[in-house]
Amino acid sequence: MKKEELKSQMIAAMKAKDKPRLSIIRQVMGEVTNIEVNERREASEADVDAMIKRLIKQTGETLEMSKQAGNDPDRTALLATQIEMLEQMLPEQVSGEALEELISRVLEETGATTKREMGQVMGALHGATGGNFDKPAAARILGERLA
Repeated sequence: MKKEELKSQMIAAMKAKDKPRLSIIRQVMGEVTNIEVNERREASEADVDAMIKRLIKQTGETLEMSKQAGNDPDRTALLATQIEMLEQMLPEQVSGEALEELISRVLEETGATTKREMGQVMGALHGATGGNFDKPAAARILGERLA
C-alpha cells in the first residue's frame, strides 16, 4: 500500500466517522512518518507493507494476551476488528495456480533441484512477490517438486 492510498483512506474514514479504521490508519501513517524522519528517506511500498505486517503481529499478540487475561469482550472484539482492517490494507497474496506457475518459473531460473536449495528458491519467491505469497503452500509445493 502506498502512502497516497493511506491518505485517501484516512480522509474517507474521517468523512465516514469510522473511528476504529481512522485509528489504525493513523497508526500506520505514524510509522511511515517515523521511517521518513529517522532514516531521512521516502517510505517505500514494501516498507509500508512490512509495517502493516508487524502491526498485525503485535495486535494479534495483544489479542491473545487479552483473551487469556479475560479482559473486556469489547476490547478483544476491537482488537480482532483492527487485525481484519490491517489485513485488508495488505496486497493480496499470491496463491493457488499463480503460485505454482511462479514456483515453476523460479525453479527454472535458479536451476534448483534438491531440497537443500529450498531456501534459495524461497528467497527468490520473496523477492519476486515482495513477501506476499502463501509460504506454507509454497513450502509444500517445493517439497513435492524437489528431491
